[in-house]
Amino acid sequence: MKRKLAYICGLFFVFSCIIFAGCMVGPDYSRPETPAETSGAYFHTGAHKQDVNDFADADRWWDRFGDPTTAQLVRQALENNYDLKAAAARMLQAQAALAEMRGRQWPDVSYNLSRDRSKRSFNLGGGPFGGGRFSVMSTTWSQDITVNYILDLFGKLKHAERAAWADMLASEANEQALTNSIIAGVINSRINIATIQRRLSIARANSESRQKTLRTVERRYEQGLVGPVDIRLARENLAASKAAEPAVEMSLITARHALDVLLARPPGSSEDLPDTLEELPDLEPVPIGVPARLLDRRPDVKAVELALRSANERIGVSIAQLYPDLTLTANYGANADEWHDIWKSYSETYGLLMRLAQPIFKGGQIRAQIDAAKARYAELAANYAGTVLTAMREVEDALVSEQMLQNQLQHTEHRFREAQAAEELSRQRYQQGLTGFLVVLETERRRRIAEEQLTILKGQIWTTRVNLYLALGGDWNDQKEEILAVGKNEK
Repeated sequence: MKRKLAYICGLFFVFSCIIFAGCMVGPDYSRPETPAETSGAYFHTGAHKQDVNDFADADRWWDRFGDPTTAQLVRQALENNYDLKAAAARMLQAQAALAEMRGRQWPDVSYNLSRDRSKRSFNLGGGPFGGGRFSVMSTTWSQDITVNYILDLFGKLKHAERAAWADMLASEANEQALTNSIIAGVINSRINIATIQRRLSIARANSESRQKTLRTVERRYEQGLVGPVDIRLARENLAASKAAEPAVEMSLITARHALDVLLARPPGSSEDLPDTLEELPDLEPVPIGVPARLLDRRPDVKAVELALRSANERIGVSIAQLYPDLTLTANYGANADEWHDIWKSYSETYGLLMRLAQPIFKGGQIRAQIDAAKARYAELAANYAGTVLTAMREVEDALVSEQMLQNQLQHTEHRFREAQAAEELSRQRYQQGLTGFLVVLETERRRRIAEEQLTILKGQIWTTRVNLYLALGGDWNDQKEEILAVGKNEK
């Protein structure tokens, strides 16, 4: 029994070696040429460094802002965000699909044990020798081990495995891209909240200033130095300032709600964040690399290319369907009427089957599947080139936005200083009776607009630097586990 089982296994080994002599049909993958490879440099680098061999060390870059609250919020988002948990589950699904495709390349081995109890009835007729109908009861025991193996002669299973592998890597890259987006979203929310907090402080300070102005006007009115129109204008000015406060406060509350969702908290449950982003940090120039680096650094670009690679492998799967499938089946077992007999050598059974199946005519179905797979590849190739262009545009947008906002900030700072001086001078002249109250109101309005615009610009410059790191495909996604570990240790 053992010798025969070894003989069958040996035959299987010989036939299995045929697989290594098979040929892989289908196209080999090569990365399509994109504008990133033909473009040697970014057009709006400004003060940033650009070198093919140099790139910013983007690991935990938000620590450079010197805000511990931001780092803590990032850790909380990586621990709790529901979108990240869903992405992790999708990656597990892709890993399981890959394991399934790899399993298909191994032999299927199964064991069967059965007992058949049957009754058969026979009619021998009614001739002179007797006869009539009688029944026979029988019991059959059987057991066998079956091995079934599909020889991947033309690479259909191998191409399917490679496609599943690319799909798994694409799923991982998509999770990394989502991680990048969540981290950037948390930081931008932090910046937005700090900016609105500053705007709310300005609005309340304006109300206090206008309250003082109203008292000054009332005192001058009581002295008979101004008319009732000035009183009315001062009161209207104060009411307008107080009316602006709820709108800013509403923006602050909704911004906090958005951050709560990123942190997987009930909206409105978080505490107020400390106002630590009032002053803009020194944003030093960073090495930004060249456009071609985006192909390997940005996870969303890598995900699209991996989907393209998967589509290329599926072309091979479709082409392999034109060729024959060779299946080997072997079984060894026993068959007997009694349970104890199936363990005896005289009841053994065995068999070896080789099945070759070649499609001859299917009405053009296989050719249509090949054409569809090629068209799918062409579609994804176009999507890949478009994604690369979009990535390049996002980098250029962030670079030029930072430059223009910095220029705008310089002029706005000058505007604010002049508006402050004009407001102070108009108040002095008004108290001296040298100018009208409308001039005071106008200088107040201009100073308030300049101060609020200055705060908004600082927040926009912060956000633009975040967008630059995001567009360049920083390395924060590779440090997810390390960030979480540091956060737990700090706790």
